[in-house]
Amino acid sequence: MSNIMEIKDLLYSYGKIRALKGINLTIGEGEIVALIGANGAGKTTTLHCISGLLGHFESGTVTFMGKTLNGMRPHEISKSGITQVLEGRHIFPHLTIKENLMMGAYLRTDTGAIDSDLAGIYRRFPRLHEREKQLGGTLSGGEQQMLAIARALMARPKLILMDEPSLGLAPLIVREVFQIIREINREGMPILLVEQNSKAALSIADRGYVLESGKIVMSEKCADLLNNEKVQKSYLGG
Repeated sequence: MSNIMEIKDLLYSYGKIRALKGINLTIGEGEIVALIGANGAGKTTTLHCISGLLGHFESGTVTFMGKTLNGMRPHEISKSGITQVLEGRHIFPHLTIKENLMMGAYLRTDTGAIDSDLAGIYRRFPRLHEREKQLGGTLSGGEQQMLAIARALMARPKLILMDEPSLGLAPLIVREVFQIIREINREGMPILLVEQNSKAALSIADRGYVLESGKIVMSEKCADLLNNEKVQKSYLGG
């Protein structure tokens, strides 16, 4: 399996506070890679460095499909094939479901394919189809999360970054969201998953990285991390 993304020696600081202290991470074709750790460990900062939302980082490289992303703007990174599902969903509350979905395709020019993809999204998310004229802000938290994932898929990405997709959702809805993530991946979509619910993340991912205070302290297959005594005590409630 070849890597589609490689992050090498990534450093990032907020002022005088060093948030990332030399991150090294890879994502292979068709993988779900989980990035777990406590609040403040640097998980979201890592995603934002990849997607360009934090601008220039101090040093290190982010390479995607052989192309270095350093210095690229968020819309350029998005155009290269990386889409992020932000923590808190960030759908457009005053736009309809359909309008939200079409916003996911705003960089695309292949109109016919956009219509075909929208039909495919509606087959995958029938609730969104039923309510396509409903305003995004009137949806439940779980429905908004599904809309955020669906909007990301409308960009036809080659890699999806997901930040805390289970945040604030009831356990039943969390299971549904993770099932959707698994299905998307089975169709070949690589995913970098940042998730506070470490057990759920490691249960669907192929490999995992444990981030502590801006450093990767463990990198293993998820089956090994789930059985690791330190991981169990620190992150799995064991």
